[in-house]
Amino acid sequence: MNALRKSAIVVGAVGLLSLPLWADENPFNPSKNKSTKPGDTKPEEKPEKKPAVDEPKKDDVARVAHIKISGSLDEAPVDGESLFGGGGENLSMLLERIAKAAKDDKVKGLYIELGSIDSGFGKVNEVRVAIQNFRKTGKKAFAYSEELNTKAYMIALACDGIALPESGGLELIGLRAEVMFYKEAFKLLDVKADVLKMGKYKSAVEPYLSDKMSDENREQIKSMMDDNFDKEIVANILSGRTKQKFTAKQVEEIIDQGPFTAKKAAKLGLIDSTNYQDEFEKSFSKALAVDAVKVEQNYGKPETKGPDMSNPLALLDMLSPKKKTESKNDKIAVIHIIGGIESGKGSVNPLMGGSTVGSDTIVEAIRQAEKNPTVKAIVLRVDSPGGSALASDIMWRELKICKKPVVASMGDVAASGGYYVCMNAKKIFAEPGTVTGSIGVFGLKLVTGGLYNKVGLKTEVVSRGKNSGAGSSTFEWSESERKAMTETIESVYDTFLSKATEGRVAAGQKAMTREKLESLAGGRVWTGRQAKENGLVDELGTLNDAIAYAKKEAGLPADKTVETLNLPKSGGFLEKLMEGGLPFGLKAELKFIPGAEKALQHLAPFVGHGKGGVRMAMPYMIEWK
Repeated sequence: MNALRKSAIVVGAVGLLSLPLWADENPFNPSKNKSTKPGDTKPEEKPEKKPAVDEPKKDDVARVAHIKISGSLDEAPVDGESLFGGGGENLSMLLERIAKAAKDDKVKGLYIELGSIDSGFGKVNEVRVAIQNFRKTGKKAFAYSEELNTKAYMIALACDGIALPESGGLELIGLRAEVMFYKEAFKLLDVKADVLKMGKYKSAVEPYLSDKMSDENREQIKSMMDDNFDKEIVANILSGRTKQKFTAKQVEEIIDQGPFTAKKAAKLGLIDSTNYQDEFEKSFSKALAVDAVKVEQNYGKPETKGPDMSNPLALLDMLSPKKKTESKNDKIAVIHIIGGIESGKGSVNPLMGGSTVGSDTIVEAIRQAEKNPTVKAIVLRVDSPGGSALASDIMWRELKICKKPVVASMGDVAASGGYYVCMNAKKIFAEPGTVTGSIGVFGLKLVTGGLYNKVGLKTEVVSRGKNSGAGSSTFEWSESERKAMTETIESVYDTFLSKATEGRVAAGQKAMTREKLESLAGGRVWTGRQAKENGLVDELGTLNDAIAYAKKEAGLPADKTVETLNLPKSGGFLEKLMEGGLPFGLKAELKFIPGAEKALQHLAPFVGHGKGGVRMAMPYMIEWK
């Protein structure tokens, strides 16, 4: 059955749905009081007073760890400090809180409160696995949300029970990819994209050149969509709703009816109950078979406070935070390569809010880990669609000469330059839903001379050198410039293929020949599952799986607990301000123009040239809905 069809389909009978342990409980019905009948006690005897020891003590109350999860599940390191208090939390910190609850003997249950999740399937899987590991300890997990979108529902399915308020809803509607094209908009502005590319699947530049999707791009998007629909959405519903005994066909038919009200979702067996939050929390005691439950709000979340503004030195401390003293214990360094790749230090785009990671910053982090005697191995955590070919190669080289074991872990996206930087890893771990591959190269400049003419700006040129205009954004490449740039791109692509082949063979993929890799390259993207089948990655697993393998490579005992050193360190407020890394105003204004924010986020890395003008990037403006 075509998972993408939109025609109405009659749902087959799914049979009687078995109810969860707490589904028939009405928390508002008081328990029956045991009355003392006449004659039960002798007249001269006073009713026996209940001993105080029967009353639940504070330590005997079953604690339930409450954790809120929403948003993009950002992985960038945070310093936990904020100018106005509150701090930040990334994915690693969230996972650590779930793991802490699993080890806490006083915690008997996990209470996940879900908001809308807009990350990729890779990070969703990280959270799912953390909840599943929690449940392996014999404890129960409960999920509550006012409204569940598809990604949030995938997380909720890892829990023992799911509840929505009766006025809530479940937006389970399948998958949809929307690709925005800029060709006609460029015509209106008299802007032209001048492009050179290697690889028929290199569709990162397609939106600039066309007003419709190529057959090759449609093929790869459909392939990834089918894989994620069948193995992320349908498969997780089947494994998460085992009581309902759905078939894959029934799940697909149900999805075609979405979105759902909470009542309909409960009737179909997609959730367990329709409760308001206070009712749902009261049901925990029955589900856990205990008399009393205490919900510990925001379990394990560190409290952070803003500076004491009455103290004039407090603000200075926030602007230049003190470095924390590191322990002398063995460590695994986790180096985060998050965002588009560029030369230099990287930045936060002040207009769009999107971030880039710089080669200088990552090289410094690698050297820091290399020199630190307590660091025994390095794990690269990559969530990047690529970017500058030069910057990617600089990172690749630093990892090549690193003497400590290097293992790679891919998050939502590790494609093109994000794949390239993993090539010196002893083993590459990917999430099942990671978007990876995209082995291809292109050169692009946005030619703005027509726009300048339209607003009355005229440009005249005086030059020496036949190819002096290669980096100019005012004019298209000349025939001579185009030839020189093409030779450069061909060389970079050849290098990419050679280094990728070498890295795959060194990691144990002995069957990976140059010819086989070329058949998988050309800019084509794959899911983590597909990449594993093709030999582009070695294992499917989480960041913790990669850390465990790194411990093994470092010769550390598997049962030994080691610390992680997250690099690069997040800079203080003053450092971010000096580097122009704080977003100001305009991003909010762009939200009023439909599509403008996302379009400009895609355009921003390609505006202008300079160092690293040849790009390794994937078509990351695919928006999965």
